Amino acid sequence: MPVMNDQDLQTVAAKADPLTFYGVSFGSRLLLGTAQYPSPAILQAAVRQSGCEIITVSLRRESGRDRAGQGFWELIKDLGVRVLPNTAGCRTVKEAVTTAQMARELFETAWIKLEVIANDDTLQPEVFGLVEAARELSQQGFWVFPYTTEDLGVAEKLLEAGCQVLMPWGAPIGSGQGLNNIAGLKTMRAYFPDTPLVIDAGIGAPSQAVRAMELGYDAVLLNTAVAKAADPVTMAQAFAAAIHAGRSAFTAGLMEPRDMASPSTPVAGTPFFELR
Repeated sequence: MPVMNDQDLQTVAAKADPLTFYGVSFGSRLLLGTAQYPSPAILQAAVRQSGCEIITVSLRRESGRDRAGQGFWELIKDLGVRVLPNTAGCRTVKEAVTTAQMARELFETAWIKLEVIANDDTLQPEVFGLVEAARELSQQGFWVFPYTTEDLGVAEKLLEAGCQVLMPWGAPIGSGQGLNNIAGLKTMRAYFPDTPLVIDAGIGAPSQAVRAMELGYDAVLLNTAVAKAADPVTMAQAFAAAIHAGRSAFTAGLMEPRDMASPSTPVAGTPFFELR
């Protein structure tokens, strides 16, 4: 029997522990954004080497005039991955809903990553408009992936509005700060044990992605940490390995921290020597 390498083992593990969104299963738990890459070729290589099966695309990248952006759309289709359009930059409910409707027509999918932004400094979700837009889009037949905070009340209202996935931020978009509120994220995971939860925004290093997965989160969505790396392709591979490691650690069962030392070697049965 041939010996499996690390990539083979990860593929087997992914098939045994699939990620499911709206009834569709995926092997990879890494979602990638498509902005800010040095070139289309590097974007393609990073996506392929990461093994990710879902990428986010902003409608603003696709222009209706003079077929601008058509080459980018052809590049995306060539990757053979699921496209999750997003409403990046939208500030109002009307703008987000209209953008989602255009995205459904352009990308031929009812999936939408819903963003309603509160301000330009933090790019934090405007949660009141987010819930309203999520309800309206769900009623129109969209499968909504809302970019939200770790607030439990907002999460409940999003689920009531029809969302079956929640995407709380780890930190402000593009900040690379990691997980700013670990206690809040742990509480959210415990409060919604059966809801797919994706850390979206703020992840800057593979170690931070590991931590998110160790908390029991189902996936991580990131962009800047890969796109702006000196070597995006290698960084994409690093994040893929980190997310696999974090998920494996969570499913294996992490030990609980202790206040005091606990000997790894038992005292019973060991020899004692007495000096006389």
